[in-house]
Amino acid sequence: MLAWKLYEPLPRNTQPGENVWEKVLKLEEVELPPLPPNYARVRLYAAALNRRDLWITLGLYPNIKCPAVLGSDGCGEVVQVSTPSHREAWLGKRVLINPSLNWGSSEQVQSENYEILGMPSWGTMAEYVDVPVENLHPIPEHLSVVEAAAVPLAGLTAYRAVFVQGQLQAGEKVLIPGIGGGVALWALQLAVAAGAEVWVTSSSENKLQTAKRLGAAGGVLYTQSDWAEYLYRETGGFHLIVDGVGGDVFPAYLTISRPGARIVVYGATRGNPPNIDLRRLFWKQLHLIGSTMGSPANFAALLQFISANRIHPLVETILPFSDLPKALYLLWTGQQIGKIVLKSE
Repeated sequence: MLAWKLYEPLPRNTQPGENVWEKVLKLEEVELPPLPPNYARVRLYAAALNRRDLWITLGLYPNIKCPAVLGSDGCGEVVQVSTPSHREAWLGKRVLINPSLNWGSSEQVQSENYEILGMPSWGTMAEYVDVPVENLHPIPEHLSVVEAAAVPLAGLTAYRAVFVQGQLQAGEKVLIPGIGGGVALWALQLAVAAGAEVWVTSSSENKLQTAKRLGAAGGVLYTQSDWAEYLYRETGGFHLIVDGVGGDVFPAYLTISRPGARIVVYGATRGNPPNIDLRRLFWKQLHLIGSTMGSPANFAALLQFISANRIHPLVETILPFSDLPKALYLLWTGQQIGKIVLKSE
């Protein structure tokens, strides 16, 4: 099969350009290995990028192991099943792949053996991918294959953050900082569908307008010095904040949260916050909660929710499979809002 192999991350302090990824990524013919028991081989129709893929190529992700075939998101057709008892159920079926591997038996936290598809296990930036049968799901009927490929990693992360860790209830006011990223967009769409009043922040007026078209009640540029004061004045405070940004804006969340609010953190693209006002945290009885990816039950619930509510992910760019370097460059520029999807040629 053809697969994009990452041989090493880009050297530190490299200034990414449209062609720089071709130095470390090679599209090569790779021999397909034998399938382990209870595995399926999926011929991919489409695969979507995540910031995880970008961070790995930039050397900014922990425990990088190369060579690697990146890609956590994908959908396609099952062409081989290793265990006979599973063949009737899956062989020849169109499927969506849950990228959360070896979650374990606890719904509260992932196991020590947990990993995400696409490093160290070989991922979806290839013609075929091998995954456990238990990670296969039918593609929701209302989605195209391109839309389906945009669901898994970001959708799963958002679902767990919003509903499992965040315990969102209809009618609550929700803040989603840094709208534009895949998880933030999914969190917006899920919360809106659940009947919440959702507000967003961004550094781009265009992204704020797109968020409003997707159902956001309002938004503000976090580049404005009074962004937090504006949000508090307009909303009276938030019941739930779902954050993947962190950094120097994080301390303001404690101020604009309502007493008893939940602040769910699934990422930290701007790094650790400079300080946390613990007095405000305990006096307002706030809940600071971590969240990452999700369990098999969370993934099944995500698909059920988006099917019931006919939610379509926002896909901004569709490129041929051979354009992975260009796709990574577009992701690095940070100007897109919505997913970048590679489609088989």
